[in-house]
Amino acid sequence: MSDVGVAEIPVDQEERPKPPPSRPVKVGAPRSALVDGPILRTLLGLAWPNVIGLSAGTCVVIAETSYIGRLGVESLAAMALVFPCVILMMTMSGGAMGGAVASAIARALGAGDRERAGTLAAHALLIGITFGLVFMLGMLIFGPRLLELLGGRGNVLAQAIAYTQVFFGGAVLAWLLNTLAGVLRGTGNMKLPSLLMLNSAVCQIILGGTLGLGLGPIPQFGMRGVAAGALIAYTINIGVMSWYLFSGRARVVPKLAGLKVQWAMFFDILKVGAVACFSPLQSVLTVSILTHMLAKFGTAILAGYGVGARLEFLLISIAFAFGIASVPMVGMAIGGGKIARARRIAWTAGVAAFLAVGTPASLVAIFPDLWVNIFTDSATVRATSHQYLSTVAPFYAFMGLATAMYFSSQGAAKVLGPVLAQTARLIYIAVCGWWLSTHAATAQSFFWLAASSMVVLGTLSCSSVVLTRWGPRASRAEIRPALSAAAD
Repeated sequence: MSDVGVAEIPVDQEERPKPPPSRPVKVGAPRSALVDGPILRTLLGLAWPNVIGLSAGTCVVIAETSYIGRLGVESLAAMALVFPCVILMMTMSGGAMGGAVASAIARALGAGDRERAGTLAAHALLIGITFGLVFMLGMLIFGPRLLELLGGRGNVLAQAIAYTQVFFGGAVLAWLLNTLAGVLRGTGNMKLPSLLMLNSAVCQIILGGTLGLGLGPIPQFGMRGVAAGALIAYTINIGVMSWYLFSGRARVVPKLAGLKVQWAMFFDILKVGAVACFSPLQSVLTVSILTHMLAKFGTAILAGYGVGARLEFLLISIAFAFGIASVPMVGMAIGGGKIARARRIAWTAGVAAFLAVGTPASLVAIFPDLWVNIFTDSATVRATSHQYLSTVAPFYAFMGLATAMYFSSQGAAKVLGPVLAQTARLIYIAVCGWWLSTHAATAQSFFWLAASSMVVLGTLSCSSVVLTRWGPRASRAEIRPALSAAAD
């Protein structure tokens, strides 16, 4: 009679199964600081180029506001009308889908599979083109009606439509630009995308100003010229990044020759990117609701809120820098099965973003004139800005924390939790704001609502990371019969 031995596959009680005793190492697995180096030093090394690049983007917003103002008040109003649509597309293509692309590439490289990384890059380009076409057709067909619903009338509406026709007519360029940047960031290359963001900022400021205002022999194209300047800058950067990727200088070369569409590759990107796209959409809705509630208090209150919101926009770009830097680090750790390291990276990025945003924000809360004097000399607006910043600015740190958790979760391909945290903040502001509106609350109460909503977002984002399993699901030990050679 034969003995029947029972062999159990060892399973760790934590988030990863125990590795088999002998596992062949894949050729080409990256051995670098991204995979094995000290976390904080590596994170800071990846983050500082992003800080420069994203700060350059902020400079573009300021410069565009300046020279569009020279076209007249109606042009400024038209830009304000179309700006949320522009920001929505850029954050979806860059932060949401671009982060998803970087995550998928990093996880493939972390597992030592460069062939898969190249195939993912090619599928990412197809996704970028598709989404770009959707935005282009959507805004060209429905954009005028949307801008009218947002309050556009007369010449303001006409100028907003003119900008929309040019800028969103080239929406594919914006999506391709951010997709290529996502591929590069997935390999751990932060310097080239950031350098090109700086280059894009310079080109946009020069070209947009020249074409919009009509400098020298160039005729004045107005809002169409401003939009065209942005698209020309994007085209230049697409050319540079395409040359760098397809010349073999990057760790990943998109596999376009003989490409066979694989739905699994689309799913690997879209399971993160499609969910992540809800985050910028909810952010725009949250800001819109809060702005609408404050508008009833008059122009001074609204202007004071706007001054504070500009500071938030600037400081959150610093949190973005740390968050984007964490994506390839977390992704490669997940791909290599180093779940504990991936979590340490996420918490390190979160603390760094919390401090990097919270420190200058708290300083401005104590000395608000450092920021307010840049924008206005109106005594009424200054008083409102002081009130808003002293209340809300110290809590910007929680926005930085939430941003870092969002990007780290992208790297782990587990972004649903932070997106739901954003949903909870949206509901919190809508419900509490409605209650305050029906109880004759002051503007200060709404400022406290904005501040507390940031705490809600940061706390829930952290909780989602704690509660979400990043490793493979712990399964019951499989029982496999192993026939023994022994016999009675």
